[in-house]
Parts: sequence; structure tokens; C-alpha cells
Amino acid sequence: MPVNPEFAGRVYPPSAPYGVSAAKIKEFAEAVGATDPAHTDRAAAQARGYRDVIAPPTFAVLVAQRAEMEFIFDPEAGVDFSRVVHGEETFIHHRPMTAGDEIVGVLTVDSVKAAGGHTMIVTRTELSAGEEPVCTALSTIVVRGGE
Repeated sequence: MPVNPEFAGRVYPPSAPYGVSAAKIKEFAEAVGATDPAHTDRAAAQARGYRDVIAPPTFAVLVAQRAEMEFIFDPEAGVDFSRVVHGEETFIHHRPMTAGDEIVGVLTVDSVKAAGGHTMIVTRTELSAGEEPVCTALSTIVVRGGE
């Protein structure tokens, strides 16, 4: 079944909250080689005006992809995950994610377009802590065509 083009414009309900912890931030920072002390040292982060340690910018992918899975695994969307290739990811940060945040994502499927036998899908996930915007994550995935 091909990807359903009628999903363009669809907005999914908010994801379950993701609790950002200092331990997860440290683990992620180590995994990506982010050495800024504000990622692991609360005093260093507070000296810069944050209430706790801050996440590296790409940490947002952990929460955004949780919201994106609602679309990817929606049986009516017609996405064959075994054929998905990640195309591009962009983050527009409104403020850093901070330990103690409870982040919720709202996914919008911006476009679903056929291109060269494949399907290009652009999604936008608005990440927020309560009413406060934290990050906008833009993702392009390709669902490869063929057998």
C-alpha cells in the first residue's frame, strides 16, 4: 500500500510527556561528544542563567521521533517503515531543553509528495513544556518505492 497523500495537513494529538532528566542529558551528551559543562554540571548551567543542566541541541530528536511514530505506525498512513530512509532533520530552538522539563510534542504532517517512484514526507513537531515553546523539529523522510 502506498503512503496516503491525504495525510498531508493532519495534526496528531499531543504525545505523552517526556521527562527530561539530568541523567539522560549526560548520557546523550557523552554519546554525541558534547563536552560543554552546562550539559553535565548544574552549577555551570546555573552560572549561565539556567535552572539546571541543558541538553545538547540534537537531544530534541528523542522527543520529536516519539511524536513522529504516531504517523509512521498509523496503519491508515501506509508507511512501510522497512522502506524508510531519513532525509533531513532541522531544529529551531526557542530555548534549551533543561533537566526537569516535561516535553510534549504535537506532530503535523506538512506534506506527502511522490518523487521519482518514492514518497517524500515532511513533518513538523512542535515541542513544548507546558505552554512554553521549546523547539520546532522539521523532518524529511523518504519511503522508497519498488518491491
